[in-house]
Amino acid sequence: MIDFRYHLVSIVAVFLALAVGIVLGTTFLRDPALEIATETMDGVIRRNSELQTQVTALQRRAAGNDEFIAAAVPELVSGELTGERVLIVEPPGVTTAQRESVQEVLTQSGAAVSGRISLTDRYLDPEQTGLLDQLASVAKPAELSFAEDATAHERAAAVLAAAVVTGDQAEAGREDPAAAGVLDTFEKAEMITTSGGPALRATLAVVLAPADPYEGEDAVARNAALLTLATALDTAARGAVVAGPAGSAEPGGLIAALRDSDAADAVSGVDTIDMTAGPVVVVYALREQLAGEAGQYGIGPDAESFGPTPEPTPTPTSSSGG
Repeated sequence: MIDFRYHLVSIVAVFLALAVGIVLGTTFLRDPALEIATETMDGVIRRNSELQTQVTALQRRAAGNDEFIAAAVPELVSGELTGERVLIVEPPGVTTAQRESVQEVLTQSGAAVSGRISLTDRYLDPEQTGLLDQLASVAKPAELSFAEDATAHERAAAVLAAAVVTGDQAEAGREDPAAAGVLDTFEKAEMITTSGGPALRATLAVVLAPADPYEGEDAVARNAALLTLATALDTAARGAVVAGPAGSAEPGGLIAALRDSDAADAVSGVDTIDMTAGPVVVVYALREQLAGEAGQYGIGPDAESFGPTPEPTPTPTSSSGG
């Protein structure tokens, strides 16, 4: 019995000592731990407040810049595209605000917006290429020829481009029953809808890019179809620009696809139409197209610069008036 009591007391003493140690340890450590936690929290709160102040300041600066640019837009683009006619192509996914912002600045630049072609999901659907090919064959003007290995979208794009744009200034804006018939053929097949007078041919084209990249198995095919149309418009007209918001330059977006293709050598891209200055850049890019040049502009990946280099203003000479 004595041995058993001895061991029992020893065990109790060990556990008692552990309990006392834990209590004493937590008592001595509690204050430093709380102090460190409090200091850390105060630092986080201060840093968060500083960041909020910085964000507010940046927002005010951005708003001021936008206000100034908006007021200057008419002067920045005045006369840049006088005498030109511009067609707007709107695929699924483009917002009304994007289209209207570009159209307004095009008008301020002196250009006439001939009309708008809105592509339907059916036009971009890979499963509808058979019907698209048939429509292209039926609507093809006699003077237009296809390459032997042309795809359905290449054929359709060539037919549509021939109906709505021209590289000859003298043909721009003229009534063309044949062109109207081509558009009617595609419209009855629910491939497109039209607004304004797109059959009154334009000299330039703007293909708007969807705000969000297409998703799904056919996303790449949809972008390819749009780039095929943009290229056909550029070939048949005096130039073409693909224009969209910043998201369109991210992976999967239309402008990202453009910049990753050979089409970028001829068709310009602008990824800032969701910014106040963006539509101005579209106008400058179209003007550059008239000179036979192309570039990739904006803030997204693979953009060369924010916009084309402005043409130098002639230096007044002693013989100038004034």
